[in-house]
Amino acid sequence: MAESTDEVTNAVADEVNESGMGPAAIAAIGSVGLALYYYYVRGEKQRGQFVGLWPATILALATYLKLADIKQLLEEAED
Repeated sequence: MAESTDEVTNAVADEVNESGMGPAAIAAIGSVGLALYYYYVRGEKQRGQFVGLWPATILALATYLKLADIKQLLEEAED
């Protein structure tokens, strides 16, 4: 049973990565939803605005890390 659960988890992870929806994109979308929840549902406007700033930071960090990986691959290819 554990193998089938692991296979399903890996298949879902592969599908998410192939579609471009990696963990950073999912976290960014989640934080937008959380910001909207705080702002409109709970009425905590300041907290909603604060959480609304997270997606840009999350995506910027993910982009930086991806570029660092690409740079490393290029340097290895030159050697």
